[in-house]
Amino acid sequence: MFFLPLSVLFTVWPLFLGLAVLMLGAGLQGTLLGVRATLEGFPTATIGVVMSCYYVGYLVGTIAAPRLIRSVGHIRVFAALAAVASAAAVSQAVFVFPFAWGVTRLVSGLCFAGIYVVAESSLNERATSATRARLLALYMVVIYLGLGSGQFLLLLADPRSPAPFMLISALISLAMVPMVLSAQPAPAVAARRSIRIRELYRVAPVGLITVTVAGLITSVIFSIGPVYARLNGLDTAGIATFMAVSIFAGVVTQYPIGALADHMDRRIVIAAVCLVAAIVASGLTVFPEIPRPLYLLLAALFSGLVLTIYSLGLSHVNDRIEPGQMVAASGALLLLNGGGAILGPMLAARLMAAWGPAAYFGTLASLNGALALYCLWRKVRRVAAPVAARGPFIKVQPQPCASVNDAQWLGAAGDAPPGTLAAASRPPKDDGLSTTP
Repeated sequence: MFFLPLSVLFTVWPLFLGLAVLMLGAGLQGTLLGVRATLEGFPTATIGVVMSCYYVGYLVGTIAAPRLIRSVGHIRVFAALAAVASAAAVSQAVFVFPFAWGVTRLVSGLCFAGIYVVAESSLNERATSATRARLLALYMVVIYLGLGSGQFLLLLADPRSPAPFMLISALISLAMVPMVLSAQPAPAVAARRSIRIRELYRVAPVGLITVTVAGLITSVIFSIGPVYARLNGLDTAGIATFMAVSIFAGVVTQYPIGALADHMDRRIVIAAVCLVAAIVASGLTVFPEIPRPLYLLLAALFSGLVLTIYSLGLSHVNDRIEPGQMVAASGALLLLNGGGAILGPMLAARLMAAWGPAAYFGTLASLNGALALYCLWRKVRRVAAPVAARGPFIKVQPQPCASVNDAQWLGAAGDAPPGTLAAASRPPKDDGLSTTP
């Protein structure tokens, strides 16, 4: 059956409604801060540091949230963190200077991490082996639609006024209502394990490098994209459109590229995707004055391609290890992706400060080109995984506002944030890798 049973939809719609509202606020917040920072005259390099603070909090939150949940429970943690995230959004309208925004960005990242731990644990509690893949696909659609639609909320008020920040705060606060009022029992907290990154690299080097570079690329798009659009002369409507088409494109491309990757060596698909993306980004770097419709079309094509990279890398890792090992591997993948996400905005902002807005797509072209070359180099050094041993394409993508509860989705055959969720369709086998921290 292609569609989810009504009984499943009935149990998850409050959660999806809350996530959709939350994503509206998160999508608006990321773009608003980038636009407002340029209007306030913050140096481009400083903006990069401020935007990177989110991902620092994101990593801290993935470590702290499970401990909080074990202490006071899912619902209390969700409500408390949503309240703090709401307060952080309002404070950004009051304290408009880089240091304060860096601190509040870090707090927001930490809070969203905990919120996603709770939300995804609840979603996993309602999933079965027969519905998990479709539930995960619907989950990602809700995430992307919320993020993309949130871009257009930027048009409702002047970015220089407190009104957009108040709207973000209201949306974050409203997002906890369906979750708090849900009659479903709170899920249990699974134990968390870890795995040596060195060992995981030995098993699936392309997967690890791809996941790391995906963190660099996606954080640049979501955090520095609005800054680039503003510096490139776009007005508020143009910035919202630029970001929205970039996000929506990620929904359209996941399935066709995933279907291709399920029938070919994933390293070749990653290399091809990155190579085409590098060519498109290079064209946008060299010819920034092309007609606006063509410019948006190419920007959407670029984002649609690169927003599949994480899924391709995660799928490649899943091909190389046993399903039971994904619980341990997900923590390492999250750290690598998050580390790349921290560095991405700072790298792009520094280069843009030195070379101008053109360095935005220039940076992205270089990252994609380097990853394509690495994948081709690895291709000649190791044979592809046998088709019979490969799992299905994992249609996920880490979000700038997403965190992960690695032990929940994966613990039941697939877990993580919008990003580290793993395929759960294969039966578990014996674990073979060391799980020593």
